[in-house]
Amino acid sequence: MPKRGKIYKESAKLVDRATLYDVNDALALAVQTAKAKFDETVEVHIKLGVDGRHADQQVRGAIVLPHGTGKTKRVLVFAKGPKAAEAEAAGAEYVGAEELATKIQTENWFDFDVVVATPDMMGVVGRLGKILGPKGLMPNPKSGTVTMDVERALQEIKAGKVEYRLDKTNIIHTPIGKVSFGPEKLADNFNALLEAVVKAKPAAAKGQYLKSVTVASTMGPGVKINPLRVTF
Repeated sequence: MPKRGKIYKESAKLVDRATLYDVNDALALAVQTAKAKFDETVEVHIKLGVDGRHADQQVRGAIVLPHGTGKTKRVLVFAKGPKAAEAEAAGAEYVGAEELATKIQTENWFDFDVVVATPDMMGVVGRLGKILGPKGLMPNPKSGTVTMDVERALQEIKAGKVEYRLDKTNIIHTPIGKVSFGPEKLADNFNALLEAVVKAKPAAAKGQYLKSVTVASTMGPGVKINPLRVTF
């Protein structure tokens, strides 16, 4: 186990690890226990009662949070012709085609946070699967990042769109904003995310779907939420 600093230990004393908190109380604690000298991100960690090894139990999607994430994302768009011009006009930081793929492959270049691609460019982007995939950057139709409506995709990303997907342990890890948002705005974002995840429940999932829900700031302790009392 890593050693915890004095500040973390003091913050952890405010959280009862045996208690399952209501959403509002949990987010208030997440804000209260954020003691870093920077504006910490608040994340939600959701353990689902599914088996992501099966295709019919995968959970993945995207949602525009009501108050955004507090972070401006740098977007790379793979497109050509009029769609490339559309991406540039919509505020994409990087726009291109084969030359950008080569730059990623040869220079280990990752000065971007999101990748969007038009369907006709997926032949090029597909060659980057082993590079972009492990970093969670591979465009996907389910998350709206493979699309001909490049302008709309960029507007949503810039407005605070986040993706959610299962990791190998069937947990979703997603940011819902900054500590500076305060508990009320964080609660709005939390509820929007949880509603989307619940709606994405696979038909093949059996038993309790929300196994556990925890919120925490970047440097703060985890605060457990009662999954049976999550309402929207």
